[in-house]
This record gives sequence, structure tokens and C-alpha cells, in this order.
Amino acid sequence: MATYITKGAIITNPTADNVGNAQFVYCVATSATQTVIVKDVDTNTLGEIYLHVAGDSVCVEKAPSDTITLSAGKVSAVGSPRS
Repeated sequence: MATYITKGAIITNPTADNVGNAQFVYCVATSATQTVIVKDVDTNTLGEIYLHVAGDSVCVEKAPSDTITLSAGKVSAVGSPRS
């Protein structure tokens, strides 16, 4: 089990959101088969993460200016106990 420190409010269904310029973002699917899309400031897709079912989650490391899109999910800025 991972431990996270919350660093912001929950954002529902983010679209091109930098999540408060967070470096680490916790993402949870609220509907089946979701894709977390990470883009840079120039809107180039840096990567995608597939979430198979509602409740699947992932912690994404990104640059502060990178954005996240998750059409049916919730995200929040987090840090580790060391950050």
C-alpha cells in the first residue's frame, strides 16, 4: 500500500488540467475503461495510461505545466511522505 499526502482539492473529470501545477497526481476511474492522457504545455501527448474498470487508480509523475485529461474520473495533487 502506498502512502500519499494530499496537496489539493479533488477535480472531477479534468480536461487539460495542470492540477494546481502538481508534480504527482493521483487518478481514479469512476467509470469502466478510462484513459489518463498527459500532455505538455504545447499539447503534445507525452503518454497515456489505461484504467480497465471503475476504481482502478494510478499515481502519475508529471512536470508542473503538464496537463491531465480523464473523462470519467477524479484526480488530486499528492506528494509522498518525503516530498
